[in-house]
Amino acid sequence: MEWAEYAGNLYGTPKAPVEAMIQQGKWVLLEIDLTGARQIARTFPQAMRIFIAPPSLVELEARLRKRSTEPEEVIAQRLHHATIELAALDEFDYVIVNDDLEESIDALENAIFGEQPWQE
Repeated sequence: MEWAEYAGNLYGTPKAPVEAMIQQGKWVLLEIDLTGARQIARTFPQAMRIFIAPPSLVELEARLRKRSTEPEEVIAQRLHHATIELAALDEFDYVIVNDDLEESIDALENAIFGEQPWQE
């Protein structure tokens, strides 16, 4: 259904299980990068696209460094990738800035479960 290479690893979503869930009337939530989101937008233009953004690149870098789980070159790659993704915000139906966890969860729930333009 979609795939992308990120930080030297391949990630993707198999099509058959997703289509099976949709046929059962279930919602499917994918956590994917910009490349995958663009692929999904072409395949399923009716899909809701939500972008979870960091408050800033400075804050994103601070969060990555605080984890102490990735080497410097991976942090640099992630920050570069984030810059590219943030430039594409207008491709998404919703943008949620992940500054406060509770507020971000509320915004996500509202985006998914709130009144939608296609609902009457």
